[in-house]
Amino acid sequence: MYDVGGSGDWIFTGAPVFIGIIFVIIIIMIMVNISSGLSQWKKNEESPRLSVPAMVKVKRTNIIRNGHSYDHNHNVHSQGSSTTYYITFEFDSGDRSEFHISGKEFGTLAEGDVGTLTFQGTRYIDFTRKNC
Repeated sequence: MYDVGGSGDWIFTGAPVFIGIIFVIIIIMIMVNISSGLSQWKKNEESPRLSVPAMVKVKRTNIIRNGHSYDHNHNVHSQGSSTTYYITFEFDSGDRSEFHISGKEFGTLAEGDVGTLTFQGTRYIDFTRKNC
């Protein structure tokens, strides 16, 4: 009737191995992410702090929605979201750099603003608008 010790046993021996492999892959991905972040932080710390004339060229946001659920009446309930803010600055040379900034800072800048950008590596520090 039942296949004791037969072909179905691989599920019981293979599943823990499979779960273990997935666990190791996730741990490796986390370690690579941490290492990459620390490497970028170190690189920024070693970079000179520069203040250069620049213009705000592009403002953009990246919104990540963290899921939705539906109740028995088919009403949607949002589980939350997070927004990341970016500004692209153009320098007198025509080169451009994009920086991740706070939402508060994002709200105070407008495309076309001209002033002095202060940054260190890939780290945005400040933008002082030029008074015309």
